Amino acid sequence: MTFDTLRCTALLENLDQVTGFIEEAADHFGLETKKKFGLLVAAEEAFVNVCHYAYPDTTGEVTISCGSDNEAFVLEIADSGAPFDVLSLPDPDTTADIMDRQIGGLGVYFIRTLTDLVSYRREEGLNILQMVLYKTGEPRS
Repeated sequence: MTFDTLRCTALLENLDQVTGFIEEAADHFGLETKKKFGLLVAAEEAFVNVCHYAYPDTTGEVTISCGSDNEAFVLEIADSGAPFDVLSLPDPDTTADIMDRQIGGLGVYFIRTLTDLVSYRREEGLNILQMVLYKTGEPRS
């Protein structure tokens, strides 16, 4: 699988550039509108998390990579910031009354539920969050 890559500073002002890059790659792949919208929400949440938490006392770089084959669209978001597995956070209690819910935590929930497969790894000093969307909604068995 070949990946197209965008590198930018992990600043919120680069969010439009990041989502535009991902949207263009998803369109090229032929991702249906509903799945593409979910991917963009998940990607925005992941990028914003990097901007807010990966580099607490400085700014750093984030690498966005998009690749696809006939069955799957793959998005990877990598940063060299503080090690953090976003998937280690628990899901929020979405059944609780809205007034009783804790603030925050929905971003990770969106990342988990709006993609078909999501994984995290720490490799060579990088946090790498990978999100996969299958064209048919399910991986081939």
